[in-house]
Amino acid sequence: MNSNHIPHVVIIGAGFGGLETARGLAKARVRITLIDRHNHHLFQPLLYQVAIAGLLPSQIAQPVRTIFRKQKNLTFQMGAVSAIDVEQKYVKLNGSIIAYDYLVVAVGGRTNFFGFESVEKYGYQLKDLETAIKTRNQLLSMFEQASHEADVEKRKALLTFVIVGGGPTGIETAGALAELISHVMKKDYPNLNLREAQVILLEASASLISFYPAELREATLRLLKNKNVDVRLNSRLESFNGQFIKLADGSEIESQTLIWTAGIKAVEVLEHLNVEKAAGGRIRITPTLQLPQHPETFVIGDAAFLLDEKGQPLPMISTVAIQQGAATAKNILKLINRQELGDFHYKDPGLLATIGRNAAVAKIFGVSFSGYPAWVIWVFLHIYRIIGFRNRIIVLFNWAWDYVFYDNQVRLITKE
Repeated sequence: MNSNHIPHVVIIGAGFGGLETARGLAKARVRITLIDRHNHHLFQPLLYQVAIAGLLPSQIAQPVRTIFRKQKNLTFQMGAVSAIDVEQKYVKLNGSIIAYDYLVVAVGGRTNFFGFESVEKYGYQLKDLETAIKTRNQLLSMFEQASHEADVEKRKALLTFVIVGGGPTGIETAGALAELISHVMKKDYPNLNLREAQVILLEASASLISFYPAELREATLRLLKNKNVDVRLNSRLESFNGQFIKLADGSEIESQTLIWTAGIKAVEVLEHLNVEKAAGGRIRITPTLQLPQHPETFVIGDAAFLLDEKGQPLPMISTVAIQQGAATAKNILKLINRQELGDFHYKDPGLLATIGRNAAVAKIFGVSFSGYPAWVIWVFLHIYRIIGFRNRIIVLFNWAWDYVFYDNQVRLITKE
């Protein structure tokens, strides 16, 4: 490579991994083009709070151009990458071609409906701001319809909310929705008998949050039941037509609201890459986070498949993406300087999931605990991370006040 040539690094995806990679190259002699189909970075762990009308979209999203306003070696382009050519080293964006010296694929994932086309058509999901707002509109519309429905059975059906998937997103959504009903909706709808409302959490396996320790799985089940969530284990979905949910055992649930949180898979653009893939279309990478046979290409976050020291796939969570982004930036600099690359080793910060207000489960430094102490840690960790990317102390005050007291005006039914 010409000594006067400034290497061009293209990063696809402005999620946790992409942002961390870009930040890690802030002082490097490189040109960075950061591409994302949205103009904002989304703090996805709190997306369900937008869906249940607990937080405003602006409280968990920040414009990418604002984040990198002071980083002079970075250019942001909004658009959807339609193709990646790792042989010729270019990507297609909005009809144009962008060549690169180094590529970072940090495109995240999309909802995996596992072939349930009817659920994809009639159900709701929590993948981005658009789907979260659509889910919020549906939830609030059900209460509005129920408030003037005279038929008891129809009213109960309107107020039946079903969440499919007992992972962290599923349990957090179920707990938060149950509290929305008991703490907020009873005030907004004083003439509506909300004892008729029910939140049902369906999980196909025998336990919730299966990769958590047994004591936390049991604590999660107990905390959800304390919030009147109807948890149904070993309950496999068969179909949903927008009115009735049919289960594999033949039973039915009458509901117009099914929120799917049961799976994730690779995004469409990766389907056309002729590389080795694992379950869900995730790309198999080397321990240095590179694409085999293409050392200039790095794949990180939800798009990547890599085993840990115990032979288990790294989870598709934000902490993995953040650490991989930092490691990728270091390895790109080592490639440029012709140094030996370092293998990626995930440092597990612990497990943490909230179940509404004042209740959470956690395992930190090998110690498992649940209830209020775990919830306090969860709140401060999330506030810290939001402050970290927005860099405005006012967010700390507004977010904490709104979250603790429900004192905001986000229960709006808006155009999608």
